[in-house]
Amino acid sequence: QVSLVESGGGLVQAGGSLRLSCVASERTFLLSENAMGWFRQAPGKERELVAAISWSGGETNYADAVKGRFTVSRDDARNTGYLQMNSLRPEDTAVYYCAAAPTIGTLRTALASWGQGTQVTVSS
Repeated sequence: QVSLVESGGGLVQAGGSLRLSCVASERTFLLSENAMGWFRQAPGKERELVAAISWSGGETNYADAVKGRFTVSRDDARNTGYLQMNSLRPEDTAVYYCAAAPTIGTLRTALASWGQGTQVTVSS
């Protein structure tokens, strides 16, 4: 399985914004042929799916906690996925991971490829 690489995390004040990016380590791995998901894991909590986009780009899903604030997207020309995060809250603090799999439904299975994660910290 190919590895994914996230970037764009950091420290931001509450109400601020960050944009996370996700690229594949191998240029032959096309994000446009896969569904992509953004997960997060806070200390002591389970990893949760916060946003996902289908391989066609026609379907997006969001966790209730981030609806209206986060936007998942993909730039096929750059073979890069994004998570735009606005109106950030301290409870959004977590390590954020991107994952790619054949379908949204397989993001949580052994078919998925994962990144190493990027830390997002939101101060109050």
